[in-house]
Amino acid sequence: MKVKCVICDQIHTLDDSDPLAKKLRNRPIHTYMCDECYNRIEKRTHERWETGNFRPYRDAKTNDDW
Repeated sequence: MKVKCVICDQIHTLDDSDPLAKKLRNRPIHTYMCDECYNRIEKRTHERWETGNFRPYRDAKTNDDW
């Protein structure tokens, strides 16, 4: 199966029996990101976390007494 990275637009080949290939084939909403781009984003995210200025946009947890 040929897949294209959403960031760098490189085309890679995945084995048809690979679990990632099955996930991409059965759920088209999922996108493929190559290992180089994934590692680069992961590294930079950790660097931003370490600065203390990184704010993840998550919903505030509320306690519902209901």
